[in-house]
Amino acid sequence: MIQYTLKCAEGHRFDSWFQSASAYDKLRRAGHVSCAVCGSSEVEKAMMAPRVSSGEAQPPAPAKTPLSQPKSPAEQALAALKAHVEKNSDYVGRDFAREARAMHVGETPERPIWGEARADEAKALAEEGVPIAPLPFTPSRRSN
Repeated sequence: MIQYTLKCAEGHRFDSWFQSASAYDKLRRAGHVSCAVCGSSEVEKAMMAPRVSSGEAQPPAPAKTPLSQPKSPAEQALAALKAHVEKNSDYVGRDFAREARAMHVGETPERPIWGEARADEAKALAEEGVPIAPLPFTPSRRSN
């Protein structure tokens, strides 16, 4: 495994692990490496200092923010948005398109909902005038 510090075209810096240097190159060429902050696929390796082991015991490194806790202001804003959505709306899962359409045509009472929809379902809803918006996060049950 190899850890790289990456930087996107917007200047966001983040770390990511890859199986090997060639795995990183292959994933980047295929467009599968994106910024952890803004989602841009214009990502490249940032300058970083090598870690060389001298064989001597090293003092413990300063504690870093666990991956499960947001670090940057953008990550904190997304976490707050996710908490607000989860607290104030009903998760309808893969029934999102059906539920949103039923509310739009008046078959069911309106209420705040969120869920999952395929791209073709979301496009059809938008074309029908159903007010929807993509959310920049996944349901907690699907997060790593």
